[in-house]
Amino acid sequence: MKQNILQSYLSGVTDTAHGEKYWRIIRFFFPEFITSLLLYSMPIIMDAYFIGSLKSTTLYSTLGATNNLVHFIIKLAEALSVGTVVLVGHYNGKGDYKGVGNTVRDAFWTTLITGITIAVGLYLGAHIIYTWYVPAELVSIGVPFLRLRAIGIFCMFVFMAFVGFLRGIKNTRAPMKIFLAGAIVFLLCDYVLIYGKYGFPAMGLQGSALASVIQYVFMLVIIVGYILLSEKNHKYLISLFSIFTDKNDIVKLLSVSWLVMLDKATMAIAYIWLLRMMKPMGECGIATFCLVKDLERFAFLPAIACSQIITFLVSNDLGQGNSEGVKANVKKVIFLASTLVFILLLIISLWPKTFMQFFDGEGDFIDMAASVFPILSSFVFFDLLQLILSGALRGSGNVKTVLAVRLCICFGYFVPVSYVIAYYIPIENIALKFILIYSSFYIGNAIMSIVYIKKFRSDQWHLQH
Repeated sequence: MKQNILQSYLSGVTDTAHGEKYWRIIRFFFPEFITSLLLYSMPIIMDAYFIGSLKSTTLYSTLGATNNLVHFIIKLAEALSVGTVVLVGHYNGKGDYKGVGNTVRDAFWTTLITGITIAVGLYLGAHIIYTWYVPAELVSIGVPFLRLRAIGIFCMFVFMAFVGFLRGIKNTRAPMKIFLAGAIVFLLCDYVLIYGKYGFPAMGLQGSALASVIQYVFMLVIIVGYILLSEKNHKYLISLFSIFTDKNDIVKLLSVSWLVMLDKATMAIAYIWLLRMMKPMGECGIATFCLVKDLERFAFLPAIACSQIITFLVSNDLGQGNSEGVKANVKKVIFLASTLVFILLLIISLWPKTFMQFFDGEGDFIDMAASVFPILSSFVFFDLLQLILSGALRGSGNVKTVLAVRLCICFGYFVPVSYVIAYYIPIENIALKFILIYSSFYIGNAIMSIVYIKKFRSDQWHLQH
């Protein structure tokens, strides 16, 4: 007789006959966690701390709101990078080095044109964008900030194309080192330019934007120099400015990338929509959202690392025909991620103001953020669950399933429900309204998780591999 969900989960967590041992999962986990912490989380947290210490809720809110938009754009660039990885890996595996070089050229021009288009759109449409999704008091400060960051975004698109090439030829160390060097450059420039140290003028929020531009210009120059000057890359005959010989190569790159782009963009759009629903609460509501989200994302790092791990574990297990190992690994990874995430969330929830005081120099929104954080933290498990399960399904080849579920839940449930709560349900208690709007996002994740679990329990999931 088939076990119920709880019995199945507990048996998988304690299963010593199938799946990886916990010590092996942890060995995979630490490099992914440290990479995510040093390269992605710490620069955002420190940047927010620098701006928060200026004791301006308006500046902090503008930074957080812009970071949500930039996060969405980064996901688009990552999708094109994934497409480059797939095609470069395909040609490199066959020994078709000219095909690799042509793919790099195609990726370069595709990301160049895409980056220019988005950067120009952000520069020209900055006022319209901010007017749509942030309170009026943030618009005048946000417009010049976004326009300056648009330059860095353009460089970021081109940079990610070259990252895709290196990963496609199985060179993961060089991108990691360049990312790390870029993060260090950003933090140093961020500190100097925001506060005006060592003879530089104090630029405040604009200093943060300029530091981001310097970071991506630096990383782009380094990666281009590495790729073109390294002798082991000469065999690929990379000629970035050669003439296109077949437009189908561009079409192939885009066809590989578009599913990943939609998948990555969907969840990023959800955060932009969440912020838009907080707009009527004013800058303090926006600041509260940004602070709560950043602290939750910090505590969520173990889950992000585990989602990377489960994808390649599932892919490898299915390649060996080990479907029982897949299920055991999914349950073990969920258990490990849940334990680590909730330890971090518990620590922050017990002493929220201790952590939040670094970001609210004026004390305008710390009370509200401290009151809603512990409650919202109890919903984070649903986000963790959908993230791990979606990673597992991708590893089993169910990419379209994950995409379809995310699109349906995001636009069929989350967007209308959160809109109704924000604009049609009269709730005088701002904190309660904040919790209801934010938790609607997590309930959507819970629905996704239910669909994914049913998929796994149907025993049809592995047929698509």
